[in-house]
Amino acid sequence: MKVSRIAAVGTVAGTAVLALSVPAFAHVSVQPEGTAAKGGYAVVDFKVPNERDNASTTKLEVSFPTDHPLASAMPQPVAGWKVEVTKSKLDKPIELHGEKISEAVSKITWTAEGKGVEPGYFQKFPVSIGQLPEDTDELAFKAIQTYSNKEVVRWIEVPQEGQEEPENPAPVLALSAAEEGHHGSSSTDKASDSDDAEAAAAKTEAAEPADSSDTTARILGVVGIVVGALGVAYGVLAGRRRTDA
Repeated sequence: MKVSRIAAVGTVAGTAVLALSVPAFAHVSVQPEGTAAKGGYAVVDFKVPNERDNASTTKLEVSFPTDHPLASAMPQPVAGWKVEVTKSKLDKPIELHGEKISEAVSKITWTAEGKGVEPGYFQKFPVSIGQLPEDTDELAFKAIQTYSNKEVVRWIEVPQEGQEEPENPAPVLALSAAEEGHHGSSSTDKASDSDDAEAAAAKTEAAEPADSSDTTARILGVVGIVVGALGVAYGVLAGRRRTDA
């Protein structure tokens, strides 16, 4: 009985150790280079690890959010990969730099022209995106990863707050708070501020000569009073000398 119990305990312990030693599967993710502030622009990297030992990743398709469309999305060239940008008409036009945009990037596809992402490696695919929305804290990008053996992995399950991470989570970009003054001051405001500064400087420059003249006048007045007093004293002394003579 004791031997059986010891064997059972050992089996359970061994299974637990094995479970803890198995690394968590990596998945396609997205991270900003620096910050991704609301209302601004950012360069983000789609990171693609190879999870297979017998196949290479040869294709990546990233779908852009339709609930918060991005008017601008420019991929950086990646050696050994062909990139294709797909745009779609928007149900509701958005405004960018004072212009109405009726279409936005809906998908970017990278296709390997060589071996792709081989086992034991990962690849980053940088994209400049913007203008980032201000009415959400995150953006979800559903991704499809294709291997050289024709296997397809769909990273399309959007994680939900308060729930466990899904088996195939979609890449999610967290947005930081809007940077102070990212809206920028209008040219009119800047011109007004510049005019106010120049006016203040002009007043200061105009005040300096006035203060200098006033100070000079005061000094001359004091000197005059002293000279006058000395003259009176000299006259009194001269009169006394004549009387004594």
